[in-house]
Amino acid sequence: MPHTLPERIVCLTEEPTEVLYALGQQARIAGISGYTVRPPQARHEKPRVSAFTSAKIDKILALQPDLAIGFSDMQADIAAALIKAGVEVWISNHRSIDGILGYVRRLGALVGSTADAERYADGLQARVDAVRAAAARLPRRPRVYFEEWDVPAISAIRWVSELVGVAGGDDIFPQRAVASLGRDRIVADGAEVVAAAPDIIIGSWCGKKFRPEQVAARPGWAGIPAVRDGELHEVKSPLILQPGPAALTDGLDRLHAIIAGWALRHG
Repeated sequence: MPHTLPERIVCLTEEPTEVLYALGQQARIAGISGYTVRPPQARHEKPRVSAFTSAKIDKILALQPDLAIGFSDMQADIAAALIKAGVEVWISNHRSIDGILGYVRRLGALVGSTADAERYADGLQARVDAVRAAAARLPRRPRVYFEEWDVPAISAIRWVSELVGVAGGDDIFPQRAVASLGRDRIVADGAEVVAAAPDIIIGSWCGKKFRPEQVAARPGWAGIPAVRDGELHEVKSPLILQPGPAALTDGLDRLHAIIAGWALRHG
């Protein structure tokens, strides 16, 4: 019995869109997430049919997809609605650097591009390894507080925490990073950050601009080394907060630039 590859894929998050374009398989994409910014042409070429925790199910069904691809239990309701309507759904749940690389390989296999996906994943791995090697040559490793939301404050998810390490820093809350849900990474007491004394604070407030002046003004934070030295930086959320190629390329490059800059100033 011949194997039939999916021809009309709805991507409920950005990372499958980015991967499929990178593999030259964009013709299979029937619809995308409204939050998609990579690659930029996707926003002009493909209809936007979903947010992250909500979707226009009728518009998705009108596209007659033979596969929908999403991410995490946060999209369980969307997945359930599509499954009930007879659509095949793949919800990935990868949350680490290795998980992202494995995701690229699995998605490539799904669309018959196994060899291309292997090469692409190997290239992404090589970029990570190159940054890790460059970071190993830095004179010092800073302590880093990465904040993905401000109220309530939420610290780095696992792949971001790992990328901070690759880039040459040490996440001050590695124990929180293993928690998959944001509510389990809430930093309820700012005194914890004060006690951890990060050398760098990086903000990546999902969907809105990072405000370093607001962070610096938090009660008791004036004495934190990062605040005292003006080491408050932003990594735009589309570069780092989605578990896809962007995090391993532009996101990692931005982290390394921040950390290497600190090391040169304070090494």
